[in-house]
Amino acid sequence: MKTPDESNRIALKNLKVITYLALIIALTDTVFVAVLATQVLANRNGGTAVTTTTSPVFIRVSGPLVTPPTSLASAPVITSEQPFGMRLTGINAPLTASELSVINNASNNNFEIAGLAYLNGTLANQVGTTPVLGPELVVNGKPAVVYLGAISCIFCGENRWAMALALSRFGGFSQLYTGYSSFGDADLPTLYWSPADYNATQAFEFGNFYSSSYVSFVTMEYSSPITLGFEAPTLSYLAQQAVALNNTVYKTAVNTIAQLNNYQGTPYTMWGKYIVSGADAFDFGNSSATLSSGHYPLTNNTHAEVLAQLAEPTDQFALTEYAAADLYLTLLCLSTSNPVPACHLSAITQIEAKSGQ
Repeated sequence: MKTPDESNRIALKNLKVITYLALIIALTDTVFVAVLATQVLANRNGGTAVTTTTSPVFIRVSGPLVTPPTSLASAPVITSEQPFGMRLTGINAPLTASELSVINNASNNNFEIAGLAYLNGTLANQVGTTPVLGPELVVNGKPAVVYLGAISCIFCGENRWAMALALSRFGGFSQLYTGYSSFGDADLPTLYWSPADYNATQAFEFGNFYSSSYVSFVTMEYSSPITLGFEAPTLSYLAQQAVALNNTVYKTAVNTIAQLNNYQGTPYTMWGKYIVSGADAFDFGNSSATLSSGHYPLTNNTHAEVLAQLAEPTDQFALTEYAAADLYLTLLCLSTSNPVPACHLSAITQIEAKSGQ
């Protein structure tokens, strides 16, 4: 979910980046017709969903996923205390076992309570997503969750909390890392899927430390100087880096995004057979603060404080994150025939029913 200011900064309509995309297409034999359907979930706490009768298209690929390094010499953990607004404190530090447990072992009851609050319209913050039906990328026999983001992006920063919670219902993370959006995008405390090269002029981090019996998680994170402002990746640079990586899974994922031709900025995600352009919540605290206000309670929290709220979700911030996770969770449940207990929560089945699928 992006404001007009964010959209203006993105300015990523130059999608005719064929040089490297052509290389990817030549290197993969994936052929599909992307079917973009109408909205399947309401954009707010309510509304009427529109159904579609189009059949999904499957893109199947096999191969190893990238296992990223656990540290980067060029971007070490910073232990010094730094002020809000200019923080690198703890960046690239792995979560401790107890911190990781907040994500991996969250109670299903948290998802249920938040989902019901979403359904009855009692959330203070905005939650909603406009997924479209598209080709389903199947990686090593499992539906894929594909993430394209940027470490400098405040919306990616907020969104990763909800993503991690949703993915925890289908598997678990052996590592997650503390991170921030850029100084110019409010140094929001967030999670990184792997250590980020926060000093790089531009770089891509591929891979994560997630495992699941039900889904594959394919991550592509753009790094740029964290001390500067927001910078989103172009598909041409992503394609270049995917070719250099020479990994069939990631080249296929990039090729799929390119052929869909609906990338307008970060975060961009695919959840099984559904594609989501943008974040699925606007949750920068316990109110619907706008970017223009310059005040986001979340940016004044430490990672420990965020995790403490998620561990005991009694306020609107934490409930919003769980509700946002519920929307992603619903898309996965719809794409995987409801294989995990969370898919059978009353809130999730009601959100599924509202989707009309």
